Amino acid sequence: QVQLVESGGGLVQAGGSLRLSCAASGRTFSSYDMGWFRQAPGKEREFVGAIRWSGIRIYYADFVKGRFTISRDNVKNTVYLQMNSLKPEDTAVYYCAAGGTTGWERDYDYWGQGTQVTVSS
Repeated sequence: QVQLVESGGGLVQAGGSLRLSCAASGRTFSSYDMGWFRQAPGKEREFVGAIRWSGIRIYYADFVKGRFTISRDNVKNTVYLQMNSLKPEDTAVYYCAAGGTTGWERDYDYWGQGTQVTVSS
C-alpha cells in the first residue's frame, strides 16, 4: 500500500515557476514508477509525465517538454515536478500516481488527492 500526498501548488503569474512535491508513504516507494497527471476544469485528466523507479528514464507529454522536469529522491520517498515558464493553460489540479509510466490512468495503482495550480495571465 502506498499513500501519496501532493504539495506545492498555488497561484503564480504566467512565466513563473512552481515545484510540486509528491510524498509517498511505504517502504516500497523506490520500486514504483511514478507519474504526474493534471485535470483542468471541464476537461479530462491528462498525462504530464512519468519517471521510472530508478530515475534513469523519464517521459514527458509533448506540451510540457522543455518546461517541466520530473525527478525523484528515493531516500526521501518523494517525486517532484518542476514547472517553469508556466502558462495560463497549465492551470489544473495536478496529481501524482504510483505504478506506471504510461499515459493510461488504469496502469497506475495509487493516486494522490491532487494540488491546485493556477496560472494568471
